[in-house]
Amino acid sequence: MAAAMVWWPRFLLLLCLTCKTSTFYVPGVAPINFHQNDPVEIKAVKLTSSRTQLPYEYYSLPFCQPSKITYKAENLGEVLRGDRIVNTFFQVLMNSEKKCEVLCSQSSKPVTLTVEQSRLVAERITEDYYVHLIADNLPVATRLELYSNNRDNDDKKKEKDVQFEHGYRLGFTDVNKIYLHNHLSFILYYHREDMEEDQEHTYRVVRFEVIPQSIRLEDLKTDEKNSCILPEGTNSSPQEIDPTKENQLYFTYSVHWEESDIKWASRWDTYLTMSDVQIHWFSIINSVVVVFFLSGILSMIIIRTLRKDIANYNKEDDIEDTLEESGWKLVHGDVFRPPQHPMILSSLLGSGIQLFCMILIVIFVAMLGMLSPSSRGALMTTACFLFMFMGVFGGFSAGRLYRTLKGHRWKKGAFCTATLYPGVVFGICFVLNCFIWGKHSSGAVPFPTMVALLCMWFGISLPLVYLGYYFGFRKQPYDNPVRTNQIPRQIPEQRWYMNRFVGILMAGILPFGAMFIELFFIFSAIWENQFYYLFGFLFLVFIILVVSCSQISIVMVYFQLCAEDYRWWWRNFLVSGGSAFYVLVYAIFYFVNKLDIVEFIPSLLYFGYTALMVLSFWLLTGTIGFYAAYMFVRKIYAAVKID
Repeated sequence: MAAAMVWWPRFLLLLCLTCKTSTFYVPGVAPINFHQNDPVEIKAVKLTSSRTQLPYEYYSLPFCQPSKITYKAENLGEVLRGDRIVNTFFQVLMNSEKKCEVLCSQSSKPVTLTVEQSRLVAERITEDYYVHLIADNLPVATRLELYSNNRDNDDKKKEKDVQFEHGYRLGFTDVNKIYLHNHLSFILYYHREDMEEDQEHTYRVVRFEVIPQSIRLEDLKTDEKNSCILPEGTNSSPQEIDPTKENQLYFTYSVHWEESDIKWASRWDTYLTMSDVQIHWFSIINSVVVVFFLSGILSMIIIRTLRKDIANYNKEDDIEDTLEESGWKLVHGDVFRPPQHPMILSSLLGSGIQLFCMILIVIFVAMLGMLSPSSRGALMTTACFLFMFMGVFGGFSAGRLYRTLKGHRWKKGAFCTATLYPGVVFGICFVLNCFIWGKHSSGAVPFPTMVALLCMWFGISLPLVYLGYYFGFRKQPYDNPVRTNQIPRQIPEQRWYMNRFVGILMAGILPFGAMFIELFFIFSAIWENQFYYLFGFLFLVFIILVVSCSQISIVMVYFQLCAEDYRWWWRNFLVSGGSAFYVLVYAIFYFVNKLDIVEFIPSLLYFGYTALMVLSFWLLTGTIGFYAAYMFVRKIYAAVKID
């Protein structure tokens, strides 16, 4: 056992390192080669803030606009994320330096912001908004140089720890004054490709950084050619934005190129290590190992107990009568009695199967690198389409279970399966979308996209659910090993620890322990606009989650049957999803301690989308636990001799 405890963490670490998604590109996505002075287009994506959770289009603020504004055709995932990729006024040429250029200026005249525009810019700065730009599909990053003190030979030495944050801050506040970052120093890194002597050099963009600065109008010297001279050192003051009056300023930028040894295939490494996640690796592995061994111990206990029970029940002697005074065998005539509302139960379980298939495929494909962050919006687009097409499996499982539970109205059951869970999701999203519309945010799903989603729901998912339900209902129902009595058996009074809510608390803690650290990274990616790429860890945690949910569900249903309570169908489904309760508690903790949200609509968005996450997680874990318990119950009652 000691040797296993030492070997398993090393094995899991190696597995996670192997499965870690690095800069893998989908086959067919080729790098873009640039030659000297070729244009490198700088595009804007959106403005985001973790305080408001409301993304906005780049030109919702009075930035300099080109003569023709062209929006990129986004995929479904980009639209749902609020991305509105558009061209900008920045003129960047490959390997060509620019010391200082003035944007949208005629005859060296500064830009004048109206009172309304000044108020809007000041509001966005106080709300801590970030601006997101891309160059050759690489997002811009701001370098953060942190210093840590290390003691070496009793001498303090400062070591520079370089980290990056996604995008750049729109501005900053200081002593009740608001300042705008009106000068951007772009630093682009290129990799020179090996070419033959008689061929022109080929370059590839491998990193995109920016140093935002705030420079007062009076400190900038400009000429009629839209060139400018930056002040040296600390001889300048920041550009203040007064929201109560008009403000005059320059928007300027500079471009600096540096050669890099980073190859194009590894250029996303910088962005995927923006947060220091290595310190959490061993914590994740430790929680996985603990859950693995606890599940193994629970399995050993219940298997040994079951073997003893089955051996005693199958004895043909005088002891049999005394043994049957209590135990799970007594309820054999009622354990497969159909529960109340079998149509709703089978519909929820069908949606759970649909979710399970979708999540399993998405995580596995993402683990292989096919849905890397470089494929913007691909993860969400794939998840939406997979959920639609997995309706055939959800309908099939729901139809067969509904027939097993003595159901007869299969058409109504199929409609319930296809509309119950998706209808709740669509209803909540529609209400939240109305609030986002009211804020004129780019995160609001456009009406044509909403119509397209409805067409996908009723044109793809609904027919596939009906198709699967039809074949599932026609298939032979699950074969129960014992017959059901006509008269229900009286259920004895249950102890306090057999209460349903207590069972949810007991059953949910172990699966939640398998994934709560990974949950932190997922929440950071969703609510703090960070990249999530640890799909190797996520796949491993998902497998452990399935195992732990199955183990706990089997243990809980065994204890319930031993207490002679045969109403396990709904109870097991609810209890198996108990970890969703802890996810809700953790979401509240994350909201209070990690986020700085104080307004009503951002809070409503957070808890609205969190409610959808908790509901989906409850369906997923409840379905896993239900089918594990159902197989277990059929197995144990098939192993005993019943007259």
